[in-house]
Amino acid sequence: MSNPVLHSIHFYPLKAVGGHAPREAVVEPWGLAGDRRWVLVDSAGRIVTQRPHPRLALAAAELRPGGGIRMSAPGQEPLTVAVPPAGATVTVEIWGDKVEGVPADAAAHAWFSAYLDVDVRLVHLDDPATRRPIDPEYAEEGETVTFADGYPLLLTTLSSLDALNSLIAQGDHSDEGPLPMNRFRPNVVVDGTAPWAEDDWSRVAIGDVTFRVAKKCGRCVVTTTDQRTSERGKEPLRTLAKHRRFGDQLVFGQNLVPESTGTVRIGDPFTVLG
Repeated sequence: MSNPVLHSIHFYPLKAVGGHAPREAVVEPWGLAGDRRWVLVDSAGRIVTQRPHPRLALAAAELRPGGGIRMSAPGQEPLTVAVPPAGATVTVEIWGDKVEGVPADAAAHAWFSAYLDVDVRLVHLDDPATRRPIDPEYAEEGETVTFADGYPLLLTTLSSLDALNSLIAQGDHSDEGPLPMNRFRPNVVVDGTAPWAEDDWSRVAIGDVTFRVAKKCGRCVVTTTDQRTSERGKEPLRTLAKHRRFGDQLVFGQNLVPESTGTVRIGDPFTVLG
């Protein structure tokens, strides 16, 4: 294998919609700077994702100076939303966690409600250092996360995607492959490792920034959603169920927790520390 390197970087200012692929990004204790600091919630305060609303794949959120976002979606005029001022918070329910966030203004709520044809609100995470602890089974004291599913970063590898696509090509839904990496919505993608080598990692470094490998990433129906069209198929879940089942989870990728902070850049060396 060639010397492993960081192949690409991805972050998503608003959970569940399109994001950015910069050449470099700042790693904060709770994840990449700007990643998933915004979320949509329904009338009961539960997060709104592509699981029930695949059309969110067609929307995008561009990070603006100061932490605001510029939202775009088919049939909608773009709308820029500033970070809301400190004040009253609302409770966001995210996979069993109760997290306080600050709601955006009425225009933002109306914009996404019109797009999804369902009542939703846009909420900002004002203080990622204190609002949401990581699952204590996999965290050190004081470690937190944003509105990501559960962990600060998600790592995937090109070699494992190639291996998965080879398995899909041999299956009953070969016409759906090969799948692009955007189905898995990673934060960092590594090139130059052996397929599935990530199963055995416990600590890694990208450049000078070190990370603890918290746990394997269980995958859901979002991975079956074409991020360009919002149409759904059967893959990769059919193939993951046959070849990548760990307990009750279908696995692709690893969840990371930063041990240090700094800037990571495309081309940085990737090192397995343990």
